[in-house]
Amino acid sequence: MRLKLVQVGEVGLRQRARMLTPAEICSPAIRQLIADMHETLRDAPGVGLAAPQVGVSIQLAIIEDLPEYSRDIDASQLAERERHPVPFQVIINPEITGHGDEQVEFFEGCLSLEGFTALVPRYRQITVRCLDENAEPRLIEAAGWYARILQHEIDHLNGAVYVDRMYSRTFMSAENFSRRWKEQSIAEVKRRLGVDRP
Repeated sequence: MRLKLVQVGEVGLRQRARMLTPAEICSPAIRQLIADMHETLRDAPGVGLAAPQVGVSIQLAIIEDLPEYSRDIDASQLAERERHPVPFQVIINPEITGHGDEQVEFFEGCLSLEGFTALVPRYRQITVRCLDENAEPRLIEAAGWYARILQHEIDHLNGAVYVDRMYSRTFMSAENFSRRWKEQSIAEVKRRLGVDRP
């Protein structure tokens, strides 16, 4: 069942979600929620979805970056973003336990802030400890676009959205981004928009 996506301005998107117990994770209700979230993510389409985005304040998110989502992106841009397909996965009670020093900047959008995008700095590499959909411990070492998706979704579970981290001068409609900025380098976007700090 496709779920309704909560939009920015709802209190639930600004609160830290509660952690799940192993018994809850293995319950039919959570299994159904995961299935419904997966259908919602595919329908959107998007690469990640956190439970608070569908009005459920629990520490659960899903990620899936299908190959077809990047087929129209130039190979050089894919390489720059370190973007590769990510198979469907569930992260529960995630915690970022480490990150590299390097940060990278790319445009992000959000299903809870439809129609907009902005340049957001994120750590290039992170380590995440979490539980999977079977309440089994998992350690994720991620880099590039995968690390960005994880950070974006974990932010949602902690009551944050990308606008809290963006370079505010780069906030724009997705339509303007596609029409005027999509083919520009990040350095050129920053130069032309006068960006020097978030």
